[in-house]
Order: sequence, then C-alpha cells, then structure tokens
Amino acid sequence: MIAVVLAVLAAAANAVASVLQRRAARRMPPGEAFRLGLILHLLRSSAWLGGIGALIAGFLLQAAALASGGLALVQPLLVAELPITMLVAGWMFRIRVSPMTWLAVAALTAGLAGFLGAASPSPGDRLPGVLGWTISAGVTAGLVAGCVAVAISSGGATRAVLLGVSAGLGFAYTAVLMKRTVEVLPDGLRALSGAWSLYAMVAAGLCSLFLLQNALHSGPLVAVQPALTVTDPVASTAYGVALFGEGIRTGPWVLPELTGMALILYGSVLLSRHAPLHEAVRRP
Repeated sequence: MIAVVLAVLAAAANAVASVLQRRAARRMPPGEAFRLGLILHLLRSSAWLGGIGALIAGFLLQAAALASGGLALVQPLLVAELPITMLVAGWMFRIRVSPMTWLAVAALTAGLAGFLGAASPSPGDRLPGVLGWTISAGVTAGLVAGCVAVAISSGGATRAVLLGVSAGLGFAYTAVLMKRTVEVLPDGLRALSGAWSLYAMVAAGLCSLFLLQNALHSGPLVAVQPALTVTDPVASTAYGVALFGEGIRTGPWVLPELTGMALILYGSVLLSRHAPLHEAVRRP
C-alpha cells in the first residue's frame, strides 16, 4: 500500500514539473532546439527551476516507491500524472475544466484501475545479469535513437510526440536502473557509492531530461504528455517482467489488461483534443 501512495505522490510532483517546465520552454528561442544553449536559457527561468525542484521530488518519491514495490506496480501508477497535469494546467491558466476533460480523467482512472486489477503485479525474484543489462540497454538506446532521428526530420506535433516517446523510454530505463540501485541501499552508503547502476541512472535520467525539454520546446503539452506518460509505464512493466522476473497475470486476464490500456489511450486522446487547454499551455 505504501508503494501505491508514494507512486501517486510522485505522479503529482511530476505533473507540476511538466506544467512549469512547459511554461518555461515555450518562451525559449526556436533556434535553441537540441543545443546546450536551451538548458542555459532555461536555467534563468524561475518557472523552470521550480519545475526541476518538483521533478527531483517526484524522482525521490518514485525511488521510495520502487524500494517497496516492483516496476510493474509502481510505474503504471505514474499514468496518473497525465490527468493531474491537465488539471494543474487548467488551474494555473484559469481555464474551466470541460466535461470532456472529466470524461478523459474518468477513462484514464478506470483504465489504470482495470489494468492493475487484472495484471495483479507481483514482485520479482531475480536481478538481471550482464547479458540482460547489455541487451536491454542496447534495445533501449536503439529505440530512442530511432525515434530521435525521425523526430529531427519531422516537425510540429509529430516531432513533439516522437520526442515524448523517446523521453518516456529513457525515463522507463532510468526507473530500471533506479530499481537496481535501491536494491543496494541495505548494504550502506559505501556500497551505494560504488554501485555502477547509480551513475548509469544519473546519466540516463539527465539524457531523458534533455529529451523531455526538447519535446516540450517542440510542440504543445497535450502532444508530449500522453506520449511520455503512456510510454514510460508500458515500457517499465515490460522491463520489470523481462529483467526482474516480476509477475503479471496472463491467459484470460490479458483481455481486461488490454481493455485497461485501451481506456488509458482513449483518455489520452480525449485530453489531447481539449482545445481551450491546448491554447492555454501554448501561450507564453
């Protein structure tokens, strides 16, 4: 139960971070995309720094959740970030939340509850070996590089969606490394400081953050956020099962699991069509 509470709090912190970072990123010069100058400009923005503070809080809450729960349980709960993001953006930009938005929130909530109830995730019973880490890192890097390559040659909402997917994959693998890192915590700080996964986690997190800033700079929040929020938990669940031996129910349970994911996607699409909120989060 504590893992569930911590994961939902992490989702709320990430939602606040997304809105603040989006507000700052839209004010940056268009020519700064994929340049270090984008981050240097953002460092002068109080809204962006506030977003980073919220992101760090979400990161710590997520780590605490993963210390007491598996990837297949904790990461899907982060889908709650999407409706919370839209509600926070509506409040911040003084936009009335429409009935369609509430329908989208209901669909997302029902989909998440349905998926977790059907999957009934159980903790893993193993740690990945060298081969598992090598293959998973290579596949993730290849997928991210492919999405980024297509995004660079695209524009508008397509670029934003692809970069959002890339960032989601990056944050999912960051969570995998985080899960490995928290396993070392009982051995003390000395063991933690010598754990390779700690440094790999920081590097993966920073790369994912860079991708996220470029996604937010490339297009509207309603294009980026669904791609980011859905990709992260789906990929994390797959990582949890493949690498850590976490269990989810199969057989006849696959149908309600897929139904839950379909509801999550349906709610995401509804949110992306919320025109007043779309215009609000585009406004500098």
